[in-house]
Amino acid sequence: MLGASGCGVIPEEWQTPALMRTEQEYDSRLPVVSGAVGEEPEISFPDIEPPTERIAGVAHHGTDDSALIRDTDLVVAHIVEYQWTDKGKGEQVSSTYEHDAPELLSLTRMPDDLAGSIVNQSVGSRIVFLFPPPTEEERSQYEMMGQEPPEGASVSVVDIVARHGKGDVVPGEQITDVGEDMPTVVDKGRTMPEITIPEDTDPPKDVKAIPLIEGDGPEITKGQNIVVQYTGVRWDDGEVFDSTWNTGLEDRAAAENEDTDGDPLHFQIGVGGVIEGWDEGLVGQRVGSRVLLVIPKDKAYGDKAAERGQPEGTLVFVVDLLGAYNSKPEEEEEPEVVEESEAAPEEAKDDESTDDKENSEE
Repeated sequence: MLGASGCGVIPEEWQTPALMRTEQEYDSRLPVVSGAVGEEPEISFPDIEPPTERIAGVAHHGTDDSALIRDTDLVVAHIVEYQWTDKGKGEQVSSTYEHDAPELLSLTRMPDDLAGSIVNQSVGSRIVFLFPPPTEEERSQYEMMGQEPPEGASVSVVDIVARHGKGDVVPGEQITDVGEDMPTVVDKGRTMPEITIPEDTDPPKDVKAIPLIEGDGPEITKGQNIVVQYTGVRWDDGEVFDSTWNTGLEDRAAAENEDTDGDPLHFQIGVGGVIEGWDEGLVGQRVGSRVLLVIPKDKAYGDKAAERGQPEGTLVFVVDLLGAYNSKPEEEEEPEVVEESEAAPEEAKDDESTDDKENSEE
């Protein structure tokens, strides 16, 4: 239900819950939720009819005041969904804990009132959302998106396990010796790094992935959702064509003087969702690393890049690997069940008919 709300299926009358503030008590109409944040919760539904209004409450407050959620953050959350069917009765319908595959929620893309229930909580908080049965209009929206509308009230238990925000960078001292024929990178702190292409030097023919800062986190594996800051320049002219550090800025000089940092990007790695050079160069790197990527055009945007409005030639990126999270495995389609008579080869059917005919003649 929470994920669907992020896609626009959210009642107009939803109001920012006053009880989301720390001085308010947890609403007794909500289910009682216990257990450690970061583990699948235990839940007990009160012996009342499911409420017909939307309620939210903080079941557990995180204690790290240095990790407060901001309204522009990307939040990493485990979400367990329940269906509240009757007095004291409910059942679990889904859980990201099943595959240890949390959701990545961009608060800027969520409705303000819903995101407001998460803002100013800290990492380690557990928030409970209750949604009454959908109206006919809301059911239609679910069906338009190809989703099954929930029957009865829905309860989402949301465990905030991490956050990523504007200007986040990996810690550590950056190396400077990357080889004479490689671009040099100047660390600019929380703003866009400066990349300089070596003069009169041909670009490498293969993908180069050089850790400028070596992280101590887990290795990134194929299929994970990764969170990054990055900037990219063309080898041919050294011009910046894209950067999360300074989103939307067209002028490099303006970017260097701009106080506002960019938003991290998140995507699935190793599955063809990005250019081939990113898949090849980032799988196997460690979280917490800053990586220099040099990608030849055949593993970037190819010969027709200009026609598609994409950067041409060999591309150079500096990528900060802020986080990596498992993604939910794709559901396998069940094989179609074929009746035995339909599956039998024609020859067998013919033989069977012949045998029946012979038996009848006998």
